[in-house]
Amino acid sequence: MSIPTVITRHPHLIFLLLWLAHAPAIASALPNIVILYADDMGVGDVSFGDRNAKIQTPNIDRLASRGMTFSDGHSSSGICTPSRFALLTGQHHWRRFHGIVGAFGKSVFDPGDFTIAKMLKQHGYKTGCFGKWHLGWDWDSIREPNISQKERVKATSYDWTQSFPGGPLDQGFDRYFGDGTINFPPYCWIDNDRFQTIPTKQVIKSRPLAGGGSFRPGPMAETWNPYAILPTVSKKTVEWIGEQKGDNPFFAYFAFNSPHYPIVPNKAFHGKSEAGFYGDFVVETDAMVGKILNALEQKGFTENTIVIFTADNGAENLAFDRLKKFNHWSSGNYRGVKRDLYEGGHRVPLIIKWPRQIKAGSHSDEVVSQVDFTATFAEIIGYRLKNDEAIDSYSLLPILKGENFETPLRVATVQNTNKGEYALRQGDWVLINTASGATRKEPASYLQHFGLSSYPKDTPGLLYYLKDDPGQKNNRYQEEPERVASMLELLNRYIAGERCAPIRTQ
Repeated sequence: MSIPTVITRHPHLIFLLLWLAHAPAIASALPNIVILYADDMGVGDVSFGDRNAKIQTPNIDRLASRGMTFSDGHSSSGICTPSRFALLTGQHHWRRFHGIVGAFGKSVFDPGDFTIAKMLKQHGYKTGCFGKWHLGWDWDSIREPNISQKERVKATSYDWTQSFPGGPLDQGFDRYFGDGTINFPPYCWIDNDRFQTIPTKQVIKSRPLAGGGSFRPGPMAETWNPYAILPTVSKKTVEWIGEQKGDNPFFAYFAFNSPHYPIVPNKAFHGKSEAGFYGDFVVETDAMVGKILNALEQKGFTENTIVIFTADNGAENLAFDRLKKFNHWSSGNYRGVKRDLYEGGHRVPLIIKWPRQIKAGSHSDEVVSQVDFTATFAEIIGYRLKNDEAIDSYSLLPILKGENFETPLRVATVQNTNKGEYALRQGDWVLINTASGATRKEPASYLQHFGLSSYPKDTPGLLYYLKDDPGQKNNRYQEEPERVASMLELLNRYIAGERCAPIRTQ
């Protein structure tokens, strides 16, 4: 029987054959998405083609030259866990929590939470998560019975042979490989939801490292080597990309352990920067970015892949020492470091490359947030976000495609690290509702270097006009009472539950 005869007798096969014929084309039309997420990296740690920069990042620079750079890109928080939650969900962390997940901490996610990975997986994407998770697991599922709080950091308190839930696989990822968190136990490799290496050794005090830093007490695998984390996770990411097929889109979320403390650049990178071992660690991070870009190119994925490079918050406070010793300021033109409400705490490098859609070498000075990735991806794949999903997320597509749009894109942007302390950005103005944007005391040498002033504890608040004052020197809180009142009113509405993004019409 000929094929035409079969179709004539079975007309329902026409639709099936047409669908099969076009399914690969439909799938491949959806872009792959790769997020490269650095850990504790300031805007001044990326060279962006500046040959005089103390730290040279040629691979990140290559990404920038082929995509769009953002000078006003922000993480949701000045610390790790909250920013990661906000990025993956499209809603600000402060609606639920403020601090980080500690060693053996439970998951920050609730059952049924929306995530980017779940959304993309439902639309046919293969999803992979690599590196630092730091969003918690269900440790109770493998903990031995009747274990006291004090004993929870002991290797003998857990059954390491079991699989354990609550991690990346429960949040929409098909694949996970990583170390959990570089300076929190357990120190071992986790493959999907199982331990690849068993942490039987108890760490009490860590050995000296190339660039300083330490490990919290807890279980460690006998073979554990912190210097192996960055190259190993990079290798696993490259291997996973190599397994992907051109007719099926994929989403890779690679969360670096670098340049977070402890600073552990491998010997091949020692002396490669002019900013000490920290700078060398950034250079090694850049080299791993190059490996990912090369893997995409070798598989022929470059033209149909969105690549995003950014960081979870600004540089750690040892940036003050680098300023004195190397005259390198990780926060660039901005005040503050990790944890701070000042710009340096949450204004981070942000580059997005998407060939054929984003003009190579383009730039945007729009205020954007990592919570905006969700609505952007949703619009790209044609998913209509429900009004209880990604409530703080704006689509960046008008910016990425160079379209005319009403500016500013966002009504306002909120930053937060500690409970009750917020910064609200609106246009070129930023309001801080506390006496200082610094979480810790700012060194006198740093204040003097940049001509900054500290503020009395009874200071009612801070207001800066960033267009003329990016370094946040001049507090205009008392000069602009109407603006302060208006911005505080909006901030309080957000804190009370109002969504930051407009309600979407269904």
